[in-house]
Amino acid sequence: MSKKTIRIGLIGYGFMGRTHSNAYSQLSHFFDTEHVPVRQAVCGRNREQVAAFAEKWGYASYETDWRELVKRDDIDAIDICTPNDSHAEIALECIKHGKMILCEKPLALNGAQGEEMVKAVEESGLPNLVWYNYRFLPAVTLAKNIVAAGELGRVFHYRANFLQDWTISSDLPQGGAALWRLDAAAAGSGVTGDLLAHCIDTARWINGEIVSVSAMTETFIKERIHTATGEKMPVTIDDACTFMARFANGSLAVFESTRYARGHKALYTFEINGEEKSLSWDLHDLNYLSYFDHGVPGDRRGWTKIHATDGDHPYSGNWWVPGLSLGYEHSFVHGLAEFFKSLDDPSSEKRFPDFRHALGTQYVCDAVLESAKTGQWVDVKSC
Repeated sequence: MSKKTIRIGLIGYGFMGRTHSNAYSQLSHFFDTEHVPVRQAVCGRNREQVAAFAEKWGYASYETDWRELVKRDDIDAIDICTPNDSHAEIALECIKHGKMILCEKPLALNGAQGEEMVKAVEESGLPNLVWYNYRFLPAVTLAKNIVAAGELGRVFHYRANFLQDWTISSDLPQGGAALWRLDAAAAGSGVTGDLLAHCIDTARWINGEIVSVSAMTETFIKERIHTATGEKMPVTIDDACTFMARFANGSLAVFESTRYARGHKALYTFEINGEEKSLSWDLHDLNYLSYFDHGVPGDRRGWTKIHATDGDHPYSGNWWVPGLSLGYEHSFVHGLAEFFKSLDDPSSEKRFPDFRHALGTQYVCDAVLESAKTGQWVDVKSC
């Protein structure tokens, strides 16, 4: 059977551009889909650097103006790997030119902007994906499957955190190619949109909708030099955020994220406590799902660790023999595989986050920031 090629135009060649490019290069080696990606072009503002990236990652050509890339007739899908403030503009232009869209998270700067994107893409009927990648790690997908099967019984608690320490130095500037995440104009928010958005996506996927939140945030360093002006300017992102939440199923949640947890580079964990069983997961030990079954006889009862590398576990059977672990980069391959499977069979169940699902996560982020500002519980807008 001849394969149907999807010619990819990648906008942005930083860290996320590399992770996505790796996924495009690996997909057909390990997953059998009728549609396959072709690395057609990459776009970046620096001609020398984007040309080098194109050669290194196997893109057939490059552009220095994303508008020119979007207009090209030899591009079927655009992958948006740019700072958050440009997601909406690029996506809306893609829709005008009939391009499928794969967009980095979060979807937009805020819910209102995301609504415009969702309305446009759904009216167009164009396939779309948002790269919330952690849900595609085998152990995390296994947790989803266990909860979906009702094995936990009634869920009581969900807790998650995402801890880093890379912005503690007051010498770090804000803005520019490397540090745009510290500039609210480019990022929209700090840890809420960058890190907690991942926790929220996973939580909504596994445990259902979040209906209300109560949050507090803190900006520890109030001023930083801005790369655009060379002068100190107020910092308006959230360096840390903690919030409580209620889910539609009645369970309670606590979420925490910070970039000021000295000693933590990317500690992302979640735990779910149900009437019958509990589950927990740790990004630093990402191939394992910790599992507690109260139904086991008392003298055998305790936390166990499932090494999710067997052929029976999600995605693992496409890779190596049981016992050989996967890594962070595989989550992007798996997400891409789900997207391409949906192109093979548009009527099949969609097992990846699209613009509408990502808008729901954006609504939670908006409610968290509003709650932190007002000091009140805030209801989450329904998606």
